[in-house]
Amino acid sequence: MSIKIIQKAKFVLWDFDGVIKDSVKVKSEAFEQLFLPFGKELAKKVRKHHEENGGMSRFDKLPIYLDWSNQPLSEQLIAEYAEKFSLLVKQRVVDSPWVAGVLDYLQNNYNKQQFFLVTATPQKEIEEILTKLKIIAYFKQVVGSPMNKSQAIKMILGTYNVDQEQAVMIGDSSSDYDATVQNKLTFILRKTGLNKKLQRQLSCLQITNFMDI
Repeated sequence: MSIKIIQKAKFVLWDFDGVIKDSVKVKSEAFEQLFLPFGKELAKKVRKHHEENGGMSRFDKLPIYLDWSNQPLSEQLIAEYAEKFSLLVKQRVVDSPWVAGVLDYLQNNYNKQQFFLVTATPQKEIEEILTKLKIIAYFKQVVGSPMNKSQAIKMILGTYNVDQEQAVMIGDSSSDYDATVQNKLTFILRKTGLNKKLQRQLSCLQITNFMDI
């Protein structure tokens, strides 16, 4: 059923990490590596929080982690850690596995449906990643942070005169779900090893991959 709903939708909004690329683990490892100098226990705590809060911007996470590591918070320090994190993850995300079937679906349908990308990854960084992957042309618009996902979806709906009944959002986190519900769209959960609790909580449509689409 979820497959037909994706196929029939005129507008498809995509999250990136965990939906197009299996790259959530890459970012978990990078956060853990970044805070390892403050001890293994703290680094594990950081990783656990990141994995439980997929879809939350690094600019919201970093102040929490820097506070846990007893560092004096400042915009400059947050920016420094954000840059370190970006350097750690960018190429790793590019090299991470595709979610099965997604590349074929994007290639075969971008001229039949209207695709949009909504992600917590910083705007410049996601554009660089999509360019390296040679898929940026498949999306009518790409929206990254600092705009949050709910704002991004609202902006897309207004800019492109999107009929909510003809649109779906595919995500893998509670923040994706919340942003979708706030904008009254149909949500489809891409199931991963890290969102099993969410799978049990939500009664929405759920898929593992895009092989059967």
